[in-house]
Amino acid sequence: MGFQQGLSGLNASAKNLDVIGNNVANANTVGFKLSQAQFADVYASSTGGVGTASGIGTKLATVAQQFSQGNISASNNPLDTAINGQGFFQLANAISTSPQYYTRNGQFQMDKDGYIVTSEGLRLFGVDKQGVPGALQIPTTQIQARATGTSEKPNVMVGLNVDSRGAVTAQPADKGPEATVPPGPAGSYRFNPNEPLTYNNSTSTTIYDSLGNPHVATLYFQKAPPTATTNPWNVYLTIDNQLQPPQPVKTVPESAVPIGAGLIFDTSGKLPPGTTLVMPAAYTPPISTPAGGGIAAAANPMTLTFDFSDSTQYGSPFGVSTLSQDGYTTGMPSGFNIAPDGTILGRYTNGQAQKLGQVTIANFSNPQGLQPLGNNRWAPTSAAGAPLAGTPGTASLGVLQSGAVEDANVDLTGELVNMIVAQRVYQANAQSIKTQDAVLQTITNLR
Repeated sequence: MGFQQGLSGLNASAKNLDVIGNNVANANTVGFKLSQAQFADVYASSTGGVGTASGIGTKLATVAQQFSQGNISASNNPLDTAINGQGFFQLANAISTSPQYYTRNGQFQMDKDGYIVTSEGLRLFGVDKQGVPGALQIPTTQIQARATGTSEKPNVMVGLNVDSRGAVTAQPADKGPEATVPPGPAGSYRFNPNEPLTYNNSTSTTIYDSLGNPHVATLYFQKAPPTATTNPWNVYLTIDNQLQPPQPVKTVPESAVPIGAGLIFDTSGKLPPGTTLVMPAAYTPPISTPAGGGIAAAANPMTLTFDFSDSTQYGSPFGVSTLSQDGYTTGMPSGFNIAPDGTILGRYTNGQAQKLGQVTIANFSNPQGLQPLGNNRWAPTSAAGAPLAGTPGTASLGVLQSGAVEDANVDLTGELVNMIVAQRVYQANAQSIKTQDAVLQTITNLR
């Protein structure tokens, strides 16, 4: 009789309902990948290898996980990270030096030691800022101050426009007591930062010494009498309201021009073609004494170079388009975010941002060969192939989205429909057994 077919159908339908129920139960599980029950028919074979024409039922062939992309939802945790595309986060426990587990659940947090971990305490793997692979640890210490003038290239970049319509404010030095400026192309000029009539415009920026102390550097621009082919502007520098001694201006090709005639524009309002104008200035910060006395603090001398190569003289109001310098004071961590390529950028209270490391992800030739372990984790197997780790966004790997998580890829409506179909199949197999039972009853009642 055909009880075996109906019984196998009941077992298969029950397992199918188990898989569908698990999908429905995890519809809100971050990073969950739905499963699909796949079945195979069963035929009996005789000793000679000749099978019967009618099968003897069905069996569960495999439960295959479907690694399709889930929707990405925003979260309020900057450490939450979603993978958009292929790949898995790499995890390991505190004593392992290489990844042990893989996950699509990017709900991370930071432990007391600064490691990025899951809710179970497993550490996220990547590379540090030197490119060394390992568990990612975010430093919580402050960054040291950097003095302006640390870089070899010009360390204060100045891009501005001086108004060609401005009045000539350069006056002969003998008209006042300020005759400290060395001769320019047309002689010495009078300048006093406290007298606005001795200059046209000014702009300021904050520079920092080796101790992170701020100092205000102010540039003053004084229009000198033009010639038939040039439009000279004198440039003066004060630091903390102290007029700095002029230094030679370096040009390419190099020549020595006093600081009092720093900018010489041509008749088109530009600096000579091919000129990179750099104004050096040496400054030794004064010794500062903490409030209430104590030991005085001294900073290293500063070597400043002001690059005006992006400056112009047009018939429009004075305006500054670029004014940047390479120094900063100390700063404490104020937050960080993860870029699409996995780069972890730390933000500090001094306005700086530094690369702290990079999240790497891994993919497999056959993700369905991974062994599910629960807790949103998979273990590598030989069937899955070797993990192919790399930078997000390269090769076949997806990109990362910070402050977001990947939802389960469960289509709840589709699963409910599948549940109805599985129920009907279960009922049909039960009816098959019932029918076989009725036939057997009829036979046993024969007289």
